Amino acid sequence: MLPTRSDAQDLSRFGYAQELLRGMGGFSNFAISFSIISILTGAVTLYGYGLEMGGPLEMTIGWPIATIFTLILAASMAELCSAYPTSGAMYHWAAALGGPASGWFCAWLNIVGLIAAQAGINYSCAQFILPFLGLPASPRNVFAMFAFTLVVHGVLNHRGVRLVAILNDLSVTVHILGVAAIVLAVFFLAPRQPVAFLFSAVNSNGRSPYAWAFLLGLLQAQWTYTGFDASAHMTEETADPRRKAPWGIVLSVAVSGVAGYALLMALTLAIHSIPAALSAKDASGNAIPAAIAVLQQALGAKFGNAMAALASMAMWFCGLACVTSASRAVYSLARDNGTPFSPFFRRVNRKHGTPGPAIWAIVIASIAAMAWSGAVAIVTSLSTVALYIAYIIPIVLAARARMKGSNWPSMSQWSLGRWGMAANVTAIAYTVFISIVLVMPPNELAGKTLGGVILALLLVYLVEVRRKFKGPAWTRGAIMGGD
Repeated sequence: MLPTRSDAQDLSRFGYAQELLRGMGGFSNFAISFSIISILTGAVTLYGYGLEMGGPLEMTIGWPIATIFTLILAASMAELCSAYPTSGAMYHWAAALGGPASGWFCAWLNIVGLIAAQAGINYSCAQFILPFLGLPASPRNVFAMFAFTLVVHGVLNHRGVRLVAILNDLSVTVHILGVAAIVLAVFFLAPRQPVAFLFSAVNSNGRSPYAWAFLLGLLQAQWTYTGFDASAHMTEETADPRRKAPWGIVLSVAVSGVAGYALLMALTLAIHSIPAALSAKDASGNAIPAAIAVLQQALGAKFGNAMAALASMAMWFCGLACVTSASRAVYSLARDNGTPFSPFFRRVNRKHGTPGPAIWAIVIASIAAMAWSGAVAIVTSLSTVALYIAYIIPIVLAARARMKGSNWPSMSQWSLGRWGMAANVTAIAYTVFISIVLVMPPNELAGKTLGGVILALLLVYLVEVRRKFKGPAWTRGAIMGGD
């Protein structure tokens, strides 16, 4: 569907001109969130982490638990997206419902989470790519490939949203066909464990009690379920965003939930030996991801390598989409003078219609984040918690506004109706719970880093930002849902 004049007119109600190229349809909007969720990336990268913590039961029960609660969270976000269809996404929702301070903190937590997610995605991608090039996966080589991949993503994003949209549409095909190929191969070609194996409560690292290890293992699913806010960030580049962007948020989680569960069940039934899957190494002594090891043992080295190739492609697409989403978060905050050097970071390339400086800021920051943390598990945990806090801030404010009789829900074309408050409260409770779990050992560095980030943001806000930052101009008359 082509963009209409009314889309630009709707945006003008928020005080913004149509600067970004509005070239996305509903499917492409869904595709960008689906690409960042990337079930092949999450399932493959952290399958070993989940298997080590909770065994087969982690996959059988953990994934559905995370899916159901994430869908409730996504639905709460979708309703807000429909009411406020701007690139600011959570930043604008929080500013409109709680004021400039809420919006500013929400924006920066979103940006920090996306930067950390980008670092984890591209580093994992580099680890998978090197063996295909015949290069040893040494730390230096992995970091060099990681940085090179990020630069390529930066160039493609800089060239235009239509190119990125085409690549994300292709990403959906890669993910669905890849999952289908793995599931069919396991069920028709590989020896399988009995169904009872799926309910084996096995902890392979000695953590106790088992219930605690199981909760820690939920990081596998929750990190996979991040980035679906991309559909909201792309509203100014999507035709009919009040309807299509909310469906992009919700459907990206729902489709990922179904396809991801089929993939996890196939992988888990194909396990020959849990210890062997967790300790597998290649000829050079480098660790093999557990998901790849499972398929190599069940279907042979060639199929395992093919799975690694699919995972590499999925990670590459995931990283590309993440740069897109993160750069729009930076651009929208800079547009309202909420970042250092705002005039520079809000620039839009006239030829390509993309926020070039914001794109390259994300690329550079992601390289720095990986250099600081040095471990995928740390940046994935950091990204998950930072993003979920950013997701929940506007939902807390939306629930508060509902209780005070705000009219903001009436602004949504995509509405939860009488279920809105129940969905908001459920999403808040689950997010608080899972955020605490995911900064516990062995991911305590993520918690300490996030604490440091929040403290730094607080100091910057009190010393500098509070005096100068007034938030988006349109929100000053829209607090608590006024028009």
